[in-house]
Amino acid sequence: MSDVILESADGPVIPVHLLREADVEAALAEAGVMAQGLAKAQDFKGKAGQILIVPDATGQTERVLFGLGAARASGVRALAARLPAGAYRLAQRPQDISPDEAALAFALGSYRFDRYKKKPDDRPRLIAEGADVAAVKAMAHACALARDMVNTPANDMGPLQIETIAREIAEQYGAAITVVAGEGLLEANYPAVHAVGRAAGPGREPRMIEMSWGEDGRPLVAIIGKGVVFDTGGLDIKPAGAMRLMKKDMGGAAHALALARMVMAARLPVRLLVLTPAVENAIAGDAMRPGDVLDSRKGLTIEVGNTDAEGRLILADALTRAAELKPDLTIDLATLTGAARVALGPQLPPFFTDDETLAAQIAAAAEAVEDPLWRLPLWKPYAEALDSEVADLKNDADPWAQAGAVTAALFLQRFAPEGPWVHLDIFAWNPRGKPGVPAGGEVMAIRGLFRMLQDRFA
Repeated sequence: MSDVILESADGPVIPVHLLREADVEAALAEAGVMAQGLAKAQDFKGKAGQILIVPDATGQTERVLFGLGAARASGVRALAARLPAGAYRLAQRPQDISPDEAALAFALGSYRFDRYKKKPDDRPRLIAEGADVAAVKAMAHACALARDMVNTPANDMGPLQIETIAREIAEQYGAAITVVAGEGLLEANYPAVHAVGRAAGPGREPRMIEMSWGEDGRPLVAIIGKGVVFDTGGLDIKPAGAMRLMKKDMGGAAHALALARMVMAARLPVRLLVLTPAVENAIAGDAMRPGDVLDSRKGLTIEVGNTDAEGRLILADALTRAAELKPDLTIDLATLTGAARVALGPQLPPFFTDDETLAAQIAAAAEAVEDPLWRLPLWKPYAEALDSEVADLKNDADPWAQAGAVTAALFLQRFAPEGPWVHLDIFAWNPRGKPGVPAGGEVMAIRGLFRMLQDRFA
């Protein structure tokens, strides 16, 4: 992602005025007669997303008025999508929007996935006066990384590519990294990860990627991300419509790596353990079958009721590995269930935890940074829907329980470390684009989680 947040510019810089509706009259009076005439002609009233480009006597842009309506900082995302190329600065903003918030929203709204398109980089850029430019860039780059990973098709984002990205992050921030791949997963006791990914073709072997960072003696935070680079559904194959977006099924891994990058860039006083099981749920002669019974790292046996419920299988091994190191906090992120979308839609990911203090911290942090989440219950009476007649548990709940996102979370809880743990069932995708929020890969929850980690540990 090219930098769109600058500390200074060599050429002319155009002032932008961020306006609530109540601020418009005064702003137009200051801007002059031409601006007032344009505002009347274009019915500019400062409503959210309205833009008024005011020229000078030579026809060059003199200033820009941009309406926020009642929106908070997130409203600035649309500004980045509506401005022509050039350098801008915020000459006016509401007092409840800080320079950092405005700059980050502008950066997030500037995102484009153009890896496969040849066209000039003509995005507008913002001179972020008063902002911590380094911190804003670090956050924006981490978010862009997650979105790029989700948007990249599976032919260019396989398990090896996820490993490569993890290695680049580790090298940048001085983290240690180990990778176990292919048949080595059995020797290293990651049998569920191996079972899910063993049918993939040469060069796309399953792997467990483990990264650690931070000084001894600090609290250990485990971050785990589901990395299914493409999900056919396995032998319980998905219909074509459901398979179309399955390049994004590694969204949990993308978010985990991005969150880890935020933590390391900010040098939060924690130790990090980042676990990314990366697999392709492919179809071949050695693919796992419905009715198979799998071993897991924890020693629990799992009956495969549905090969399309594979994400929880690889997370089971990863959560068990985290438990062995006794983290002070465990976070897992996964594009896990369609049921979560049925419950809350594509824009509002649910989170699950039994820790009331952690739940309150996450909710408060998410609200503070406009990164919406909604808590759903770990409803214990549904746990028996995971009982199996031939194994310790099964990966698909009995239909009577119905609440698929809840039963998936209850499955993961069987493997989660003791102590504070939260599971997030993210979508990682915008199905409908709008200015500043393009259709495609989207980063969800991790800005709020980062704020929670800051509040909890810093």
